Amino acid sequence: MNYRLLISTSHETVDGLAMDADVLKAIEVSHLHEVAPESLRKLLAGAQCKDVPTRTVTHREGDRNPHLELILSGVVRVFVRAPDGRTLTIRYCRPGSLLGAGSLFAADFSLPASLQTLTATKLLSLLPENVHRSVNEDPKVALALLEELSERVLTFIYEIPDSAFASVRQRIARHMLDLASELAPEQVRVGQELNTELVVTASQSELAEAVGTAREVVVRILRELRHEGIVHTGRTGIVILDPARLVQETRWNIGS
Repeated sequence: MNYRLLISTSHETVDGLAMDADVLKAIEVSHLHEVAPESLRKLLAGAQCKDVPTRTVTHREGDRNPHLELILSGVVRVFVRAPDGRTLTIRYCRPGSLLGAGSLFAADFSLPASLQTLTATKLLSLLPENVHRSVNEDPKVALALLEELSERVLTFIYEIPDSAFASVRQRIARHMLDLASELAPEQVRVGQELNTELVVTASQSELAEAVGTAREVVVRILRELRHEGIVHTGRTGIVILDPARLVQETRWNIGS
């Protein structure tokens, strides 16, 4: 589908929404890519772009508010938290992912997990009433959301063997992302400035213990990641230079 009909070479507004390059690119890689331009205009009417800082929880477990958000840029982590404070990441979401589709259609909905930005993230928030109207009017919109929900179901099913059978490199990548995302902003200040880098402060021995391997294996894998430009190691810890590529490392299967 050619969505360039929706935008000019700079910006065009659709009911106040600036259809810039980020919106166009995200739509083209999302399940909405087959929706016709006119239906897309109706679906996006009144939608709002918002910039969300690093390590911000946008929705918390138990929230009941209906929402549908398209990730335009950045990475979002979906996680659950145990009573003792430990967390388990269920999913990492990249540009083109739709967040919250289940909240629009599940009866007595309660968000089963929390959402947190792993990097500075731009989201496009759609109006729930427009989504419902578009689903009723255009089967392709309904199909797009059905595909999104089906993908999420498969992702959660695959998460079980993913955790059990992932390689040591994949487990280390996931654990570093988890540790970096849980670091409180006040813990990453440099002088008076807020350091927005993703930093892992755990030692190599702690990483090895967490993923069930030897320290020597962690040293080798960190060396590989450093040579590939994904991380940098220094006195402050392990700095994740390319979160998107590290997220890709965590994928044991194509559905995650």
